[in-house]
Amino acid sequence: MDTETLLARFTGELTALDPVAVWAHGSLAAGDYQEGRSDLDLIAVLPGPVTPAVVWRVAVAHARLRALQPAAGLHCTYLAPDTVHDTARRHLTWAHQQLFMRPVSPVTRRELHAFGRVLHGRPPAELLPPVADRELRDHVVRDQRDFYRPALADARLWTRDVWVDLGMITFARATVTVREGRLISKREALDLLPGLGAPVEVVEDIRARRYAGPRPRTEEWTARRARLTRAYLGPAIDALTASYD
Repeated sequence: MDTETLLARFTGELTALDPVAVWAHGSLAAGDYQEGRSDLDLIAVLPGPVTPAVVWRVAVAHARLRALQPAAGLHCTYLAPDTVHDTARRHLTWAHQQLFMRPVSPVTRRELHAFGRVLHGRPPAELLPPVADRELRDHVVRDQRDFYRPALADARLWTRDVWVDLGMITFARATVTVREGRLISKREALDLLPGLGAPVEVVEDIRARRYAGPRPRTEEWTARRARLTRAYLGPAIDALTASYD
């Protein structure tokens, strides 16, 4: 099943919930989506509170799609009109094949305003308050300082593709947001990283896996890549956060 067919199927599954809006953000909205590789990042605004009955219906809707490809990467957070303005509030979310609660970050909210794709209903500008530039910059700096920087202490994490990819790409994106107040795509981040002093062989490893497919690798390369990534990101994050006023 291709992505567009899956999205149509998903919005059809939500009909019983009568959503006010369904939006896409992330790579799909930014134009950097890779069929079969990228996640599908969605937001649904429901007409009322998220009651236990609504949670059950959401779980059923996602369960019906579970066996379909690329449904494993379909993530959706569910908002309600009376809570959509609360940036600190955690909302019902389906991701990684389970339900949990998480907030909708300032980055996601800015993405929705800047280039969010409307799959159903009203556009983001009619329902979401705008994100101030200072709020956006504060968030990305805090994310680098309080999440990624401490994570560098755990060497085992950085032998995994997902940590290397997110760590490097998120740092480049945060740098542009702090300097210029705008968001960039993952492809733009990869193009920018060598100019920021990132190890080129790590950047090319990420690029190849994202745009060309899986590559053969050895334990020696995985360990070397982890060392290079951690050695770069530690000082780079420290410099970014120290320079932020």
